[in-house]
Amino acid sequence: MSFDPTSLSNEDLTVTVSDDEVVVRATIDRPDKHNALNDQVLDGLINVMDAADESPARVIVIRGAEGTFCSGGDLEGMDKAEEPSMQDRRRSSSKLSELFDHMVATSALTVAAVEGYCLAGGCGLAAACEFVVAADNAEFGTPEVNVGMFPMQAMASIMPAVLEKQGLKMLFTGEHVSAEEGVEIGLVTEVFDSKAFDDRLDEFVDTLAANSPVMISMGKEAYYNQRDMAFDEAYNYLKEMLVLLMESEDHKEGVAAFVEDREPDWKSR
Repeated sequence: MSFDPTSLSNEDLTVTVSDDEVVVRATIDRPDKHNALNDQVLDGLINVMDAADESPARVIVIRGAEGTFCSGGDLEGMDKAEEPSMQDRRRSSSKLSELFDHMVATSALTVAAVEGYCLAGGCGLAAACEFVVAADNAEFGTPEVNVGMFPMQAMASIMPAVLEKQGLKMLFTGEHVSAEEGVEIGLVTEVFDSKAFDDRLDEFVDTLAANSPVMISMGKEAYYNQRDMAFDEAYNYLKEMLVLLMESEDHKEGVAAFVEDREPDWKSR
């Protein structure tokens, strides 16, 4: 099925797709609000994840417009005199965790392309991606403590990615972490020079997207399924997944291409 970026874009999220439909780019487009997350953005990203599964997409890149990744949830209106009901709070608060579920479930790999501020729920969004590539001017943090809040949902994706003590420091102090420090604590995959960020990002994404779509899908599924298994259970499960992968046409094509010293022509099955 073809990927239709026009139907997936909205006033706060711009979606584009490469000519071969292998790479999808979703840009949070609220620069006047520091690309804060609202329902339009979250619903749009959920729809992108779902649509990717019905298309040839292998990589989804999430980015923020005009040099800022995301400042977190949109706090505008939270200080209004009329308090929302508990049900309304639960409903609005569930969207970020719902997005995280869809990010895990989609067969495409997700890449956070981080420039400038990546804070609060935005930091959680980046950490929920399989890869976080950051410009050298990027800053990460969970400053919710400054307004009497705690990064409850963001913590779910941040803590599995980072060293525990460093993660707790982030959560409870609100201090910002540089891109280089992000690499040291496990939050960031790679740091690129901000002046060459677009080119280096494209190279990184192209490397991922050149892989077998079957391998990407099965490898991602296997990773998340085995993550919380005991060793014996994980070993037996992964053995079966390996056998299934070796039965795929993509595996046979990959071996043939290696032997014949040529680029593989993935069959996507």
